[in-house]
Amino acid sequence: MKSKQETIFSSKTLTYFLQLADTMNYTQAAQILGITQPALTQQIKKLEHTVGAPLFYSVGKKLRLSDAGYTMLKATHNINEVLNQATDEIQQSTSPTKGEINIGMSASIESRVFEDFITKYYEKQPDVMITLYTLTRKEIWERLENNRIDLAIMYLPDDSIKNWKPYESRKILNEDLLFIHHDEKLAKQKKIKLRDTLNANWVTYPDGYYLDGVLRESYKNQLVDVPKSVARFTTPDQIRRFAETTGVNKALPASYVISHPVSDNTWMARFDPAINFDLSFVFRKDKDEIPRISSFLAEFDDYLNEESYTERLRKMIGNQNKQKI
Repeated sequence: MKSKQETIFSSKTLTYFLQLADTMNYTQAAQILGITQPALTQQIKKLEHTVGAPLFYSVGKKLRLSDAGYTMLKATHNINEVLNQATDEIQQSTSPTKGEINIGMSASIESRVFEDFITKYYEKQPDVMITLYTLTRKEIWERLENNRIDLAIMYLPDDSIKNWKPYESRKILNEDLLFIHHDEKLAKQKKIKLRDTLNANWVTYPDGYYLDGVLRESYKNQLVDVPKSVARFTTPDQIRRFAETTGVNKALPASYVISHPVSDNTWMARFDPAINFDLSFVFRKDKDEIPRISSFLAEFDDYLNEESYTERLRKMIGNQNKQKI
């Protein structure tokens, strides 16, 4: 028979509690967890009964954490931190040539260079299993926190994360966001003021996506209206195809534009002031002390030292993009 402590700190129970604390919505949390709302409600009530206090309360239609809920949330994070640290310490004694490396990559990042590197790494280290997930920013941070991925490939800085203490980052390259349009009157401009990009409708990333936030913040800082978006998509391929078909404006990272040459009657320019950010590896502190992960990161450094990220992209597409950026 399970003790109270075993019931409280079972992996399933804590996962349910954390998801509800994150979404503050029973329906949404249940959908993400893949269970019914009544099943989630029952699990939370059992947890509340075990600890002897309500963990949530409602204000109108909004759900809030109680004081006991905040205490439980802090304890749960502490438990995860101890387990993650123990797992990393154990793995630090493992072989650099065997095991698994799980990587989460933002869906808005061009993947060709990473796919090419992973192929070459496999040829050197065939007993290391690499799994590359395409994830949203929220999913990346959740999986980093829960130790479900070892490395993240994402854009920084990320102001949505308030506590950077558990994490480290390694810059891969500095990215520019490029304005891509179909207005021949602007064709000769290599740089463009934000106010001059409002000449047509836009296609953008959805609210909450990193590049949408970067774009909005840049326009806000220049006291310029945010572009009118007529469609939103989660991947750069979808954005590119919609813009090419409809003729609306878009903004995409330079590395993506290099690997996907613009179509006829399409021009691009850098924003003025420039909009840029870093493409980086992010991982939990000391994760790079695990031999196979240390080896992976060192091999990636050597890979880029032989030929830069941008040079590799250009070679992969055969220098098809004649427009210099």
